[in-house]
Amino acid sequence: MIEIKYPQELARLRRLALAAQGLLQTQPYGRGLEGARKAINHIGYVQIDTLSVVERAHHHVFYSRVPDFKPAMTNQMLLKGDIFEYWSHAAAFLPIADFRFSLPYKHAIKSGQTHWYKTLDKKLMDELLARIRSDGPIRSRDVETNTTKRAGWWDWKPAKQALEQMYMEGDLMVSDRKGFQKTYDLTERVLPPHVNTQMPSMEEFATHMLDQQLRCHGIVSLKGLTYQRRDTELRKAVKALVNERLAQRTLEQVQVSSGEIFIVETGSLECTLPQLDDRMLILSPFDNSVIQRERLKALFQFNYQMECYVPEAKRQYGYFCLPLLYRDAFIGRMDCKAHRKISHLEIKSLHWEQHNIDEDLVMTAFVDAITQFCQFQQCDSVSLTKTHSKHLTQRLHSALKPLG
Repeated sequence: MIEIKYPQELARLRRLALAAQGLLQTQPYGRGLEGARKAINHIGYVQIDTLSVVERAHHHVFYSRVPDFKPAMTNQMLLKGDIFEYWSHAAAFLPIADFRFSLPYKHAIKSGQTHWYKTLDKKLMDELLARIRSDGPIRSRDVETNTTKRAGWWDWKPAKQALEQMYMEGDLMVSDRKGFQKTYDLTERVLPPHVNTQMPSMEEFATHMLDQQLRCHGIVSLKGLTYQRRDTELRKAVKALVNERLAQRTLEQVQVSSGEIFIVETGSLECTLPQLDDRMLILSPFDNSVIQRERLKALFQFNYQMECYVPEAKRQYGYFCLPLLYRDAFIGRMDCKAHRKISHLEIKSLHWEQHNIDEDLVMTAFVDAITQFCQFQQCDSVSLTKTHSKHLTQRLHSALKPLG
């Protein structure tokens, strides 16, 4: 067990974690569409977000890592079979190469070991499946907009649930997506022919999980390895594999001052890491680097919560606060909203954490970041409504004035 006692040791852990997530280099995976393909293959998934306060999380995650990324590229990858849509710890886009590792959950739902919907209309599912087989793909709105019964059609809610159930069981896949309108088709017609469809053994699944998490996070906890997965057998298999590799000394444990224990590949604490620069990143609340809140707090001392699910009277920072990463520290959070009709980005609230940092450098980095972020939101102006750092208020207003 390696004990992390000094600030420079913790700083190295942070750099290892951020480098593994592709957040230290300006283009670790390349640019544009090809960069996006490489990014998701490395980080393992991109969570799909229904909230549209700013550009949706599944585009935002790519934007944070891939220069010249455009939101339309996500659906391009889906149409070309580079990625597929399914459940990870939440609804997500996943690399098509990992398709076989979605099969255990699909099998568990189809066999009744676990439930997506507790009550199923098998007759309706068979009818919908036959319709898709004979007539082609069905859009979700084809059933959502039929609010009254018609001959040969169905009530929208049961039909929508039937489609989702067949999608979760694996008979259907999402073949296209326009915003949040999904198109469902038979898996056999969507899945590229070269994709491995062999059910993985539990040992293969555990190996995949461990290797993937070490690759994309650099430093992992035992709990984080199977984050939000309720498969007891998988958790046992992952734990056994970790213990085996610890015994073989290909993995080692580190303990931070708060007591949390993490796992790293042996020698990774001595490897060469990218240098830090004075760049700020505005991250999504669903970004892969921040979604495991306990890990975020232990490594970065950043206590973060999505407050859109908190009653308004109890919110500290705002409805949809975005974490601000500067160098290797989360130094603030920004609650903002894109007013798309007038192409304006409103910073509703800006809060800086207590850090010993150069305010001039931070201000420059923030203005650069918000300028690019505005372009990503397709906004051509920005305003600041409130900041919690009163001594910086005037300075921030002055810095942002050219963007107003």
